Amino acid sequence: METAKRRTMSSIVAKLSSVSEQTRAAALAELRLISKQDPDSRLIIADAGAIPYLAETLYSSSHSSQENAAATLLNLSITSREPLMSSRGLLDALSHALRHHDTTTSPAAVQSSAATIYSLLIAEESYRPIIGSKRDIIFSLVHIIRYPNSHPRSIKDALKALFAIALYPMNRSTMISLGAIPALFSLIVKDSRCGIVEDATAVMAQVAGCEESEDGMRRVSGANVLADLLDPCTGSTLRIKENSVGALLNLARCGGDEARSEVASAVASGADEGAMEGIVYVAENGSVKGRKKAIDLLKLVNGGDSRFDYLINEVNPNSLSI
Repeated sequence: METAKRRTMSSIVAKLSSVSEQTRAAALAELRLISKQDPDSRLIIADAGAIPYLAETLYSSSHSSQENAAATLLNLSITSREPLMSSRGLLDALSHALRHHDTTTSPAAVQSSAATIYSLLIAEESYRPIIGSKRDIIFSLVHIIRYPNSHPRSIKDALKALFAIALYPMNRSTMISLGAIPALFSLIVKDSRCGIVEDATAVMAQVAGCEESEDGMRRVSGANVLADLLDPCTGSTLRIKENSVGALLNLARCGGDEARSEVASAVASGADEGAMEGIVYVAENGSVKGRKKAIDLLKLVNGGDSRFDYLINEVNPNSLSI
């Protein structure tokens, strides 16, 4: 059975080098369908030599070919990450697709390319410094979330890719140097779509975890914006509040004394102590990690207020271990 499947995959992959555009297009569509429906076929497709052809197709002017190639690469990335990362030119091809998101690449191909970056990174830590060193990929992802005409799905996939890149601490300063902070806060402030704001604050919580974030956050009044998101009056979801707590905590920890002072001031200056109320809400209702971060933030900003002693002193530390 497997031998027959390998012969079939080899036959289809061979068609990707055909001089006939129609033959190539049909083979791409077939590989996309097979790689989606039959997970066991993915490694066989990679072993048959499909990846270089799929990568090359991302440079095609045909939107349908781009989309089929990008979707197949995304499917392969779920279970066959090593063959993808070891294929010369793959990251350059993904970068090309992302870089031309506003011109020659179709939205669907942009989305699959960004999702492939996320898929490669989220489960394999060793790839994070490699992809993080590709400044053109980070620049393109930042431009997608900043570009006013980007498709909402493209923005979400770009944010997920940026989140995965930011999981590696050494990538955060590169993201900041390429304009990630103003791009993220533009979404946080102007975009009313809950899912977009949730994802943008999640990325910001990671990016804030480096020294370089202090100046960038100050330029966009980041501490004040995040504190506002904690106020119950804003209607932010619990996830947005958790992310805001995480970003403020990272800013206070990774910045200097001035950053810690700005975080404390931003929380304290919220109308009717709304920001403090939001932190307490996360401390009582958040996820395990969210509760721990909220309590740590309370310790930094409460200024000795005894009202929160029941949270700071009476919570069982073992129940909040990460």
